[in-house]
Amino acid sequence: MRFLRAVCLTALLSSAAGCAALSTGQAGDPEFASEADANLRLGDEALERKDYLQAEKYFEHVRTKYPYLDVANEAELKLADLDFAQERYSEAREKYQSFIKLHPTHPRVDYAAYRAALSHFEDIPSDFFLVPPSTEKDQTEVRAALVALNDFVRQYPDSQYLGEAKQKLEQTREKLAEHEMYVARFYARRERWKAVAQRLESLLKNYPGTKLEEEALFDLHDAYVRLNDAERAKQTLQRVIERLPGTPAAERAQRMMGS
Repeated sequence: MRFLRAVCLTALLSSAAGCAALSTGQAGDPEFASEADANLRLGDEALERKDYLQAEKYFEHVRTKYPYLDVANEAELKLADLDFAQERYSEAREKYQSFIKLHPTHPRVDYAAYRAALSHFEDIPSDFFLVPPSTEKDQTEVRAALVALNDFVRQYPDSQYLGEAKQKLEQTREKLAEHEMYVARFYARRERWKAVAQRLESLLKNYPGTKLEEEALFDLHDAYVRLNDAERAKQTLQRVIERLPGTPAAERAQRMMGS
């Protein structure tokens, strides 16, 4: 029994020592390959398994050891991707923007521009259930995402990332429209109808075509009625007919105008 305990203790200590050695190896410098492309691949593999420290070392090795080769530019992008993967969006954005300035004719400059814009989108406040909904939070990053994505769509109409960018752009517009609606409802609860009208007019002007358009138009009509502005209330119903032709909303507006 004593011998068995000794064997078990030896095995346990050996296992602990092995784990410690493995941990030390991960924290140290990796064994770099002799070819730049191989190091990029090794960095990609480390990034895939979320070994961010090792990935950074591989990419930095390529960037500094082969500064005059195309792979160095690729390593710059991958370092930005590394920050992005860790949700360090401002740092990633800075690297992408630096890449664009340094390499404006690079074949992947559109990728850098898209990812820079996407970093704003990914930094938008979430709707985590323990905190207030995103519509109630500061909209700075949402507006920044709108500007950045609009710029990308305009500047890179032939990019392979255009479709994705347009989808993110629509989601961003929806979020800003939802915020405007939230503020309008806030004022409505306090019967501040002029402020309600101003917010809804802003929503309809800046974010046309969103899923909130019908609701915003009828709420705007109600606000003008409460302000005793019959002419603008009637004009708003006409806008429903013009902006949503052939829909139940347009039929409803027509009936309201005839009443």
